[in-house]
Amino acid sequence: MVGADISRATTPGTSWQASNGSINNIEDAKLSRSRPRTFPYHECLPYDVETQAKRVADLEVCIKNLYIAVKAGDFAPGAVHWTREIRGWLSLKFDLPLDVRIKLIHLYYDLALAPGLNVTVAERFASMFMVLTKRKHYVRPGKDLLLDWRPLFKEIKPFVFPPEVQILDNKRAIRTLTKLCTFAQLYFDPKEIPAMFEEFLPYFSTSFNENAYVVVGLLNLMLPTSPPPEDRPDLLPQQYLPTFFHLWSLVNRSKIFDIHFIDVFSRLARDSLLGSHIPFSQHGIFTAEQSSVIFTAILRLLEIPVGQSTSPYSSAVDMGAGLALMLERDRQKHPVAHHIARWVVMSLSPSSAETPDSMLVKLESLIQAVETFYHPSNSGSWTATLSQLVYYLADFFVMRWNREHSGEMKVPEDRRLNAAVKRRFVRCLREVIFMGIFAKSGTAMNFSMSTLQNLAYLEPSLILPGALQRIYPAIQGLVEVHRTISAIRALQVLSKTMARTKGFRCHITSLLGLALPGIDANDLEKTLHTLAFIQAVCYNVPLHDLTQESKPASAKDESRSGATTPLEHESADTGLAMHWITEQVERMEKEGRTMEFDYDQELTDHEEAMILKSSTTGLSEFIISFLGRVFALLENLPDASRVRSGSPEENIVNTLPATFTPLLAALSPDLYEIALNKIADFVTNHVIHQARDAIAFICNSLVKINPKKALERLLPSLIAGIRTEIDDNGAGSTRTTGSEVLPRDRALVWNISLISMCVVHVGSDVMRWKKELFDIATHMQDRCRGIPTVHVSNFIHHLLLNLTVTYTADYSIYEKSDVERGLTTSDWGKIVDPKKLNIFWHTPSEDEMSFAVELFECQIKGAIKQLTALTSNDSPIKRDGTGKDWSDEVSRNLVLVRLVLSGMSNFFDSKYRPDERDTAAGEDIEMANAADEEEDIDDSNLGDMDGEEDRIDFQYPTGYRLQRDDPRYKTIHQLRYETGETLHRIHQFLIERQEDDVQCFNALYNAYRAWFVDVGIERSAQVLDRVIRLLQADVHQFRASGLRKEYPRPLLVRRAFVYHLQRLRHNATPRPKTELEKALLLDLSQSSVSLYTEIRRTAQSANESANKCIIGARPLVIPPLLEALEKALKEQDYPRIKGGVFSLLFGSLAKTISGNWRFAPKLVKLFIEVTGADKPSVQKLSSNATFQVMDMCRALERMVVLNPDVVEGISYSVAKEEKDDVMATIDRKRKTIKKKRKRVEEKKAHLSEELVDIAREAHWKSASRTAAIVCNLGTRFDSIACKGLIDLVTKGSIDTHPSLRGLYSGALVGIFTVIHTRSLCKHSYEKYILRTEELPDKVMVPTRRYDPEWTKEYLGSFSRPDANYYVDYDYPGWLVWNDTMPAFTTKVGDMDYDEVELGARKMIAKIMDRDWFSSFFAFMKQEPRDSSSDRFRMSSALVLTHAFELVFAGLSSATFDDIKELAESVWGDGSDKHQHRATAEIMSALLNCAPDLDPELRSKVWTYVFPRVRGIFQDELTPENTTYWSSFLRVTLQGKDPRRAWPLVNWLAEFRLDMSSNAAFKQSSKINMLQQTVLDLGWHFQLETPILEDFMNHLDHPYKGVREAIGQTLASIYRTRYHESYPDIKSLMEAQRSASSLGVRPYAPTSKFTEMMKAVFDRLEVWRKEHPPGQQTPSSYTQGSKTMLLWLDNTLCGQDCIQLVPFFPDPLMEQLLHMMDIKEDRELQSLAYHVFRHLPNIPHRGGEDQAFIDALIRIGRSSTTWHQRLRILINIQVIYFRRLFVMSEGQQQALTDCVTAMLADAQLEVRLGASTTLSGMIRCSPATFRDRTVANLKKEFTEMLAQNPLPKRRIPGTPTPEHSRLILNRHAAVLGLGSLVQAFPYQSPPPPWLPDVLATLALKASGDSGSVGKSVKSILADFKNTRQDTWHIDVKAFEPEQLEDLEGVLWKSYFA
Repeated sequence: MVGADISRATTPGTSWQASNGSINNIEDAKLSRSRPRTFPYHECLPYDVETQAKRVADLEVCIKNLYIAVKAGDFAPGAVHWTREIRGWLSLKFDLPLDVRIKLIHLYYDLALAPGLNVTVAERFASMFMVLTKRKHYVRPGKDLLLDWRPLFKEIKPFVFPPEVQILDNKRAIRTLTKLCTFAQLYFDPKEIPAMFEEFLPYFSTSFNENAYVVVGLLNLMLPTSPPPEDRPDLLPQQYLPTFFHLWSLVNRSKIFDIHFIDVFSRLARDSLLGSHIPFSQHGIFTAEQSSVIFTAILRLLEIPVGQSTSPYSSAVDMGAGLALMLERDRQKHPVAHHIARWVVMSLSPSSAETPDSMLVKLESLIQAVETFYHPSNSGSWTATLSQLVYYLADFFVMRWNREHSGEMKVPEDRRLNAAVKRRFVRCLREVIFMGIFAKSGTAMNFSMSTLQNLAYLEPSLILPGALQRIYPAIQGLVEVHRTISAIRALQVLSKTMARTKGFRCHITSLLGLALPGIDANDLEKTLHTLAFIQAVCYNVPLHDLTQESKPASAKDESRSGATTPLEHESADTGLAMHWITEQVERMEKEGRTMEFDYDQELTDHEEAMILKSSTTGLSEFIISFLGRVFALLENLPDASRVRSGSPEENIVNTLPATFTPLLAALSPDLYEIALNKIADFVTNHVIHQARDAIAFICNSLVKINPKKALERLLPSLIAGIRTEIDDNGAGSTRTTGSEVLPRDRALVWNISLISMCVVHVGSDVMRWKKELFDIATHMQDRCRGIPTVHVSNFIHHLLLNLTVTYTADYSIYEKSDVERGLTTSDWGKIVDPKKLNIFWHTPSEDEMSFAVELFECQIKGAIKQLTALTSNDSPIKRDGTGKDWSDEVSRNLVLVRLVLSGMSNFFDSKYRPDERDTAAGEDIEMANAADEEEDIDDSNLGDMDGEEDRIDFQYPTGYRLQRDDPRYKTIHQLRYETGETLHRIHQFLIERQEDDVQCFNALYNAYRAWFVDVGIERSAQVLDRVIRLLQADVHQFRASGLRKEYPRPLLVRRAFVYHLQRLRHNATPRPKTELEKALLLDLSQSSVSLYTEIRRTAQSANESANKCIIGARPLVIPPLLEALEKALKEQDYPRIKGGVFSLLFGSLAKTISGNWRFAPKLVKLFIEVTGADKPSVQKLSSNATFQVMDMCRALERMVVLNPDVVEGISYSVAKEEKDDVMATIDRKRKTIKKKRKRVEEKKAHLSEELVDIAREAHWKSASRTAAIVCNLGTRFDSIACKGLIDLVTKGSIDTHPSLRGLYSGALVGIFTVIHTRSLCKHSYEKYILRTEELPDKVMVPTRRYDPEWTKEYLGSFSRPDANYYVDYDYPGWLVWNDTMPAFTTKVGDMDYDEVELGARKMIAKIMDRDWFSSFFAFMKQEPRDSSSDRFRMSSALVLTHAFELVFAGLSSATFDDIKELAESVWGDGSDKHQHRATAEIMSALLNCAPDLDPELRSKVWTYVFPRVRGIFQDELTPENTTYWSSFLRVTLQGKDPRRAWPLVNWLAEFRLDMSSNAAFKQSSKINMLQQTVLDLGWHFQLETPILEDFMNHLDHPYKGVREAIGQTLASIYRTRYHESYPDIKSLMEAQRSASSLGVRPYAPTSKFTEMMKAVFDRLEVWRKEHPPGQQTPSSYTQGSKTMLLWLDNTLCGQDCIQLVPFFPDPLMEQLLHMMDIKEDRELQSLAYHVFRHLPNIPHRGGEDQAFIDALIRIGRSSTTWHQRLRILINIQVIYFRRLFVMSEGQQQALTDCVTAMLADAQLEVRLGASTTLSGMIRCSPATFRDRTVANLKKEFTEMLAQNPLPKRRIPGTPTPEHSRLILNRHAAVLGLGSLVQAFPYQSPPPPWLPDVLATLALKASGDSGSVGKSVKSILADFKNTRQDTWHIDVKAFEPEQLEDLEGVLWKSYFA
């Protein structure tokens, strides 16, 4: 469904300053919503509903219990349970008082973000928060509610700015947090905007790209966009927009940035629209410049391919987004087209239709520019986005239009959309939509259809004529099939608008007739759409012959009018309508595509009514032929092979009833008679086995509409048919094998299927056939065997449903009163007011109830009797194990039991108890508090008792008809009880004697399921879901944005039925268990571990369903399942193992077990045993369940930090007199929970010790699972880890098995992290969950931000080794300075360890002796098992970092000297790459722990490591080991102060090129290491000057590898030189505002950079002149150029590409063109071409492009080599398209003139290139400019042809210069005219000037020889080829003589 889940972010809420002040108005607080409900849910039911007081009282009970649970710390199951209850209450459409809603929103916001709360529980609360804030009309932003953004930011922050200390567990899902932002953002206070800027902007830096992405992502997610208060002009959007545009231009060529900013701007536009004090112009709240920039970005985002251009985005930039990817919205749910459309539509206003430059004008230019990409022949990756774009544009426009008119959006008067804007908007999208509906891709077509519907809704007179003009030929079959399908689909979406529009509605009946051939068994897709179209018409139009309807009315008219007009008498047949429609169709053919009809002017109301009446006289023929076609279709349906396979045949069967119900309901009584007779005749005379279901559905629709008539016509023949078949033809007399119905039985099954569909949901008329139905039911039960019996049971099931269920029996489009007064033309397409519905319901009458009980009793007793006999010792059918007769009989009776139970489900009462002493339901609640009293005896309170004690059932009236003391009530409940006992007996019998009888078992457990779940509502059939799904499908086409439930009456009636079902479903709550239910549950759990897969599966699913309905079922079935699993494991019985694992871990039991530590330890131990089972399928199961088991072992919540005021907010629900009791309850609960937690944690500790022992001995497979589980179990904040675990893990890190080693090393790092974190949080759990860690060496250094020299000094300090403090972060001061910045002292503060931490450290250190290190190192240099893990492994480095730290602390027996020795032995001779890898890991670990050592030890480490590493970098690097060492560098330097690794940085920075060396790899690898350093240190790397000089002097280095390294390093150095460093946010904003509305232009080249560029290019120019043309060997010029190109390419692909813009026009472009001319060096050519194509994709600021364009024109017109002129064309085309919105008209003209002049180029290739380029430029130009250009060029070229005629006869010999000039001019003119023709490839019919141009070409030039004639022919041929689809229309644009001229050239006669 398109757009279903997107609508929430689209309507602006009401503004901040709403009229009636604050929430203190008492009235206001009680109101629940700012907009009244559309649908009268409670009034439309057929029974009395509860009072508002009862609803509110129930709500308060829920809230009181929620309060108790939250205060007591009982979050799961307590608070979660009450949250679910409140959701259930809301789902019944009860209105939540506003003040309560606000309190709950605050509470759930707090709970969703509460530190310390279990993550999955917090997600439940987050989702409740989203439910409560889902719609803006519940809570108005700013007026009713403000939320604080800081707690949310605090949760998101660790994801995107990882802290030094990793919080171990309890990381929330980032997706939930970003979703929370989407909902909460509306309610953030605009006054907080400055605070957000202060918080986010200082993090912005492009030196380390990720930070920039994070900041923009955060702004997009969190920035409040609602209008600020009027007294705060400093918060108006234009105050900060320039800064936004400036940030945007800091990261160029990034798609992510474009999407984020357009998203933010579109929300700003939406919310600011309502703020009357926000300045608003024809560009919305933006300036003209800003909107041009945004449109340019939109053009980029559509990624339309232009000429030979590359993508406007550079993937290299977005690769740097890193962690910021987590902040992106899901692109499926929030497509970029949605943001674009929202931005455009929310910025429109009347002024945009009145000014020459405005949003609307730009939108027209945008659509104009991409128009040809909508054509079906031109599809590609862009198709989906483009079709989405117009869909959202139309959708937003319709929504805004509707909401402005209904007053839901309070838009200031001068901004309201008016008719002029609407007409222009529709005209702008009209053409592309007429192309889009014929799209080839399904998605694009769906979007286009919806758009067409929306546009027709806005402007019927603009859309419908064009649509009909395309639809008529398509539907008459004059064109291709796919166009026919599109046309029928278009009719379907337009039918609603057409039925309501004067004049156009007269076409409907003829279109219905024309659509009939679409029902065709050979093309099922077309059939589906045709049926959908007929359905859509029938929902809007009554199929009544209006000439007959209004006779009585017209008699009165005549007497009044005195005379009758001649029209009156003609109207008894279709003549008048046929005549008029034929005229209209001809008129459409004649007039062009731009025609618009205005029937309001053309026809008087009376004439139109006459035509309409006349058109309805042919309806009876339509009905007859429609039924004829449907029957033909059904007769030819192939057999539906599988049920629910989604095959087209099946779709047809499902669609027919959806079409027939509205169709038959819309018929007038006489037409209904016709249909009834046709269908009844067909049914009695045919048996079409494969169409059985379809016909049954049709009969059902037929009976539903008029039960009395239809039953009289159908039942007698069906009943007679059944008797004949059974008695005379012996149908159903023997059992059948397989699922095929025997031919002998087919007629019987046909009749039974039809009769069972004739009696379901058709109302009480069935009672008149009571006796016949009862008799035939018993007759069939007695006589039938085999498959027909299932159908018989189904018939009884249906009959019971019909009698017992409350349902709507009302299908008419009109109220009864309307039909009785006679329908007129004004009833077509009438809109129904939901408030005035009078629904006809069926509720069971006394007779029906008695009949149902009688039928039920008779059938169920019969079945019980049969089953008892069959399972007794002398069974009537023998169980001899060969025949299947016994199984057949048993399963047949079980199926009957199941269906009969389901049929009666509405009468079963969940409150009934078999030993009932007629207690009232009220007593259950008294028991609630008793359960808390008992103190814990043994293990009983280790689990949450499934929340049994606090169950309170909130029951609401659903029209239940039986009284408790009614004998019928007792009868049915006793029978149900007996049935249960019978089922239990059969289960026992089967288990003992027939345990392999799969058929019986399946039937039995399906009956079990029905017995459990079908109480109060037929849950096993999923009635509610099914009805909702069907309703949604039908409603979908009537939805319009901004309108509420404007649906046809039948759909509103169905909505009422759904509401009734929702009430039933709500009442079907779990019920307490009885003894019988316990027995049955245990039966199911016994069979869940059966040997037979089929039986297991059925039993497991029945068990899952039953567990949901019975309170306390789960703890009951878990112990037997655990025992069964244990037994199966002892016996290695794989099927049963699988059954056990599946039942316990893959269903709802897993959750119960994890909360209940009576069972968990046993399950965990069994699970570990399962992992040892030697069977792949068992292994697969257990690996899927590992995560579940690990989850059980997490620590419980110990402390949750909540805001007490928020929690007290809901304490209003506790009455004063209850206060003390409630407090006591809370205390008691809190104690119980604490006790339980303590016991559970003891159990966990005990279990973890057991598991440690298992892990030591086990096989590695089991050991690895055990280890995973035990690490979760054993590590805790308080005790860190038990002794055994530490021992296991530390020794395990040197286990011989590689995967165990990895696992244990990970666990070891985990333990170290716990120790570390705990010490930083000062050993306090509270500090830990609040994340207030204190690093001993972290300080906040004050900055002198207002000192102009400060930044310079700050950066200078990085170029000296000595430091007062280290700055490890990259961001401080890059964009703006704060007062202080975080830094680290150079002297190390001591870590503060308490006893527990020290104890753990000593235990680990004791094991880590020299031998441990020796083994660990040995394993490190082993060759890894697969090549993918052959890289620098962070894991090894981490373990070693922690281990070395223990060595240096003197806790381990190993010393630093030991480590050095061992490291030497690892290095060996350094010949093997694995030695390198291990050494790199060891060295990096040593350097990693160096910063935390005291200075003396630190220098010791460096004295050892640095010479080693220097030696390796100097001589030992090879291609296969460099990756290890560059990872080593990254780990050592990234995100750290360069002064921390000063020796290394300094040594690398001292590198100079050695020109005498010929070891290219050595040189290039050192430069690569240097580049790595620059990238890792970013703008803190300050040693660049000598390096740059050295590189610049050696640009022409002879080796390719070195050149590449130099190029990349140059780009990296220059990229990281840039920074802005404003003293504070205020000055940043002011600087941007004063610069321009787009802010300051960043990356302006410095004077030094400019001089350097000039010098480099001057040197290149000198070298170029020295380079002899044609020289094959490399020269300084070719080598220097390549280095230069690599540097340019790298820079142009980066975010700083715009720093080169000033150099494009000169010298860059000319130099590139020269390089492309060096034919000898292919590499240089292709590199130069590659860089050259970047140029037009680089964003220029407005005005900066003048020089570039001038240069393009200069080279194009005057360059001496034609290659250069040709290549310039490529860039002209691209820059013209990319800068469509930012170029001045003068520039456009200049470029067009230049290309036009190039048509006359001396070189043929250039001429052809210019022709293509020109046609592309004309195609995408704005309309006014385009029309002017076309007119001028047409004139110019036509004259040119005329002025250069060919001489009469050709002079032999070489052509004279004069002759050549003549031919050249003619060719230029032909190509010029050709490019005009090709600029409009798909426009149909062609523009009026075009035929003339073609004729000119054909007459004047087609005879030319050579290239001129050839060009003419190809132009004409192309024109014809692109128009194959529409030729029948286009041909009309030509005069006959023009066609003749063309014929001569194009379509040579066959004989010629």
